[in-house]
Amino acid sequence: MTRRKPAVAGQFYEADPKALRERIKWAFLHALGPGKLPEVGTSRIKESIGYIVPHAGYVYSGPIAAHAYFRIAQEGKPDTFVIIGPNHTGYGSAVSIYPEGAWVTPLGEVEVDAELAKEIANSSVFARLDVGAHEYEHSIEVQLPFLQYLFGNGIKIVPISVMYQTPEVAKDLANALITALETVKRDIVVLASSDMTHYEPHELAVKKDGMALEAILKLDEDGLYRVIMDNNISMCGYGPVMTLIHYAKRVGGKRAELLKYATSGDVSGEKAWVVGYAAVRIYRG
Repeated sequence: MTRRKPAVAGQFYEADPKALRERIKWAFLHALGPGKLPEVGTSRIKESIGYIVPHAGYVYSGPIAAHAYFRIAQEGKPDTFVIIGPNHTGYGSAVSIYPEGAWVTPLGEVEVDAELAKEIANSSVFARLDVGAHEYEHSIEVQLPFLQYLFGNGIKIVPISVMYQTPEVAKDLANALITALETVKRDIVVLASSDMTHYEPHELAVKKDGMALEAILKLDEDGLYRVIMDNNISMCGYGPVMTLIHYAKRVGGKRAELLKYATSGDVSGEKAWVVGYAAVRIYRG
């Protein structure tokens, strides 16, 4: 069995299991976080279709990400989390789907939903089953300890790394997911992993991110792409976000809400050079 070992444990989050759990608790209780620890629902509520979640170091983006995971906990555990992140490394295909096996973090191992992964790849023009794109990529990995904190290791995931971030690729992947789910029946939640503006002054980052978030909250994936291109917004995961929006609208998504937005400057106090983070929920409404 293929076991994908952590690439950024000890960098983006703590490598020690006890310290990692304490860091996640810190994120939930932080002033920029929900302010309380999550309670996992005892029954499954299928209201939310997916979430946008950041993927920076927990000390910076953890409190913002915690807002999404707080809500995920309330709605209970789905069969599978489909986690779509941008490809920062340049390895792999246009869209690389991890095929099988398990992903390892300091909190244990989580199983890849191999059946669903294969079916998505078979239904897509651009996606391929590929391990290499995921070996050093952090955007999906950093979501797993939060999920393990909530649900333990009894979850399944489909990790998807997107290199070509265009509307055509995003819609193809979303449609492939829908087609796959017609064959492989699953209750899923989609996580689109993205940070917002990178390394600009706080006020400018907030302005640019506001434009991107306006399109996201309108569920306008093409509008988001235009805003990103026209305003040179360095949001790294707009491809995964476009995929989520297109998928959500096709399966009955009607509304989006901003759970939390902040920049690294809001956390650290250093606002000359920041990265923006947003947690967004898309739901049936």
